[in-house]
Amino acid sequence: MQDEICSKNNASAQRNCHKQQGFTLIEIMVVVVILGILGALVAPSILGRPDEARVTVAKNDIRSISNALDMYKLDNFRYPTNEEGLKALVEKPSAAKNWNPDGYLPQMPEDPWGNAYIYKRPGEKSRHFDLYSLGADGQVGGEGTDADIGNWDK
Repeated sequence: MQDEICSKNNASAQRNCHKQQGFTLIEIMVVVVILGILGALVAPSILGRPDEARVTVAKNDIRSISNALDMYKLDNFRYPTNEEGLKALVEKPSAAKNWNPDGYLPQMPEDPWGNAYIYKRPGEKSRHFDLYSLGADGQVGGEGTDADIGNWDK
């Protein structure tokens, strides 16, 4: 119906149709101000807690690597050995007969503190395998951001 009104030869109707297209400068400025206020409120809470963000990244990495290990097991009927390690998710081990030609991960991530994730088979804290980061301090144990983060943490 709007198109019918705009297509008429009535000059005032055509002017109204042109006015309804796009945003005014004031509307855009209001949106920019609102986004600026939201950014000013949210940014300090995110930027003020980088250690918590690193812990979250480590937990997500562990979840992704654990899923890749499960896919490896589905294809090869076993988890990688300690000798094969997590490298088996990126490069084909000689004992893997049904290894996915695309691999299970594009590359092995490091934990957010720049250390390798640790893989132990069989697991001591988890049923099939232990997969963990030593946390910010790179040492076994610890508290807070120094605590170990593993696949046993749900």
